[in-house]
Amino acid sequence: MNGNSFMAGVLRVKYLFLLGCSLSIAAPAVAQEVQEAGVADDGSKVIILSHPIREDYITVLGTGWRDRIVTSGQSISIVGPDEIAAVQGPDLTRVLERLPGVSLARSGPLGSQTSLFVRGANSQQVVVTLDGVRLADVAAPSGGFDLGTLVPAGIGKIELLRGSNSVVWGSDAIGGVLALTSAGVDGVRGGIEYGANDTLSADLALGTSSDGRGITFTGSHVRSDGISAYAGGTEPDGFRQWQGSLNGFVDLTSDLTLKAVARYADSRVDFDGFPPPSYSFADTPEYQTTRQGSGRVWLDYAAGTTGLRLGLAYADTQRDYFDAPASTAPNFATAGRSWRADFGGKVDLSRDFTLNFGADSEWTRFSTSFDAEKDARLSSAHLLLGYGSERVNLSAGVRIDDHDRFGTHWTFGANGSVELSENLRLRASFGEGFKAPTLYQLYGYGGNVALRPETSRAYDAGVEYGDRNGWRHLAVTLFRRDSTNLIDYVWPAGYFNTGRTRAEGIEVEAGWRLSEKLALRAAYTHLKATDRVTGKDLARRPRDLLSAGFDWETPLAGLKLGADLRVTASSFDDRGNFARLAGYEVVTLRAVLPLGERLELYGRIENLFDEQYQTVAGYGTYGRSAHAGLRLKL
Repeated sequence: MNGNSFMAGVLRVKYLFLLGCSLSIAAPAVAQEVQEAGVADDGSKVIILSHPIREDYITVLGTGWRDRIVTSGQSISIVGPDEIAAVQGPDLTRVLERLPGVSLARSGPLGSQTSLFVRGANSQQVVVTLDGVRLADVAAPSGGFDLGTLVPAGIGKIELLRGSNSVVWGSDAIGGVLALTSAGVDGVRGGIEYGANDTLSADLALGTSSDGRGITFTGSHVRSDGISAYAGGTEPDGFRQWQGSLNGFVDLTSDLTLKAVARYADSRVDFDGFPPPSYSFADTPEYQTTRQGSGRVWLDYAAGTTGLRLGLAYADTQRDYFDAPASTAPNFATAGRSWRADFGGKVDLSRDFTLNFGADSEWTRFSTSFDAEKDARLSSAHLLLGYGSERVNLSAGVRIDDHDRFGTHWTFGANGSVELSENLRLRASFGEGFKAPTLYQLYGYGGNVALRPETSRAYDAGVEYGDRNGWRHLAVTLFRRDSTNLIDYVWPAGYFNTGRTRAEGIEVEAGWRLSEKLALRAAYTHLKATDRVTGKDLARRPRDLLSAGFDWETPLAGLKLGADLRVTASSFDDRGNFARLAGYEVVTLRAVLPLGERLELYGRIENLFDEQYQTVAGYGTYGRSAHAGLRLKL
């Protein structure tokens, strides 16, 4: 996308915002009253913008413990259940694209390999957790997590921390941390959706909750004929997934709670032949099956000024690759497994000082059809000292990691937030990150047991008014990250620490609720991510990203309308910057119509203008498509 094309996308944003503003004329007086104040449970007047109770204002990413987001100097976004439901559909990436600093690349239709880049970091340099369980595939060559295997069914909250934060989160937290939390249900929730490409998705949640105990079961199924993974192919490459999850808690005493979560997903996705992008057998799809199991059980203790946590987590990913639809045995298979024991605590040392501490040990194991089983151990401990007053919040900490292959590594980090005036704060952070070599990089094809961990230093500073889930919000953040010792495969010798990169830029996010019925939002990122060895742009990192839209509840029978626009500048698909990916603009229209108090009809049109684009060179993307569904709440 050239400058004129990107500006054309910006003009579409302006059109959407003007349309949203024109729809709000009916209630300007109400808007002013609601924006300024709300009413607390005790009847007193409170400023909604800094509401301390709503779950949308609580984060666990800054310290590993629940805290108000305004106390953190780090760049964190929170997406609540209402926003997840408003976006609609079985594709989690459409929710993530609303956040600043985020770009994604998918190799074909729904369910295909999907990579998340945060502030230009490699996709495997972002920690992804679900209910505290790390979802990395430890058998993959570079580790990381494939978002194509995760649908939003059952997810009640999304948190994204942008920037290095290995002090709290350890290995892989170079680009940031994406934390997903399952929703608890008291009753029955369900939905079914059908749309283009014979895509059907259904989910059901059953739960009960009372004083001191609760349990929720969620099941979902998605299947789609899809589109051709190869952009020039003729046959559709399908996807199907079954998923089930369970989460629950019980209060053992007034101070001690036992919690447990578990998830299992079974997926199959078709893809075209090898090698890409020409695909010698493009009309004879191969396919991949993925079986993922994960779970965690832990004890939470909270009494007075002390909180303690002791947990054990498990994650397992098995993939099989088949070279033809009729194949009964895989031609290649991988298996990765991890166990993680953790202990942590939070102690209020005084009125103003808090100490967070923790220790954990992770055991990982992998094997493939051609690689014998190998394992590794990584043990860690960290301390984080925090200071908090009425207007100033500061935090600094240190972490030590001991890997049974590369030895000891120290990590430092600090952040601060200063309230300049009511709802206006200045924040800044410095964080180091590291990523341990994967088992495949150590022992797989081209493995090198002398590898050192990848490392990073990240800085950001910004000013923020309000909160993205409040009534008015504006945040401007400058950031920079330098990464060294990056692990690359040097053909034909194998893996070595050779890479150095830099990512820097600016993020701007704004939200304005004009009334109780109408909300506008926008997020813009300018990013320069370069290879410091060659001076080239990093692959699939667009320099400009813009997301915008509005949500409006009309006076007509509670009908809700919404629109989303994603504008992406051009980028390169390869390390040498020879293959260019053109920029694009994608518009989605959404609608929800209540049918009584417990049932609602919803629908959307994705890619309204039928934009032709690619996020990975040679791989197809969806054209204009329509979907409709029903949601039930009992």
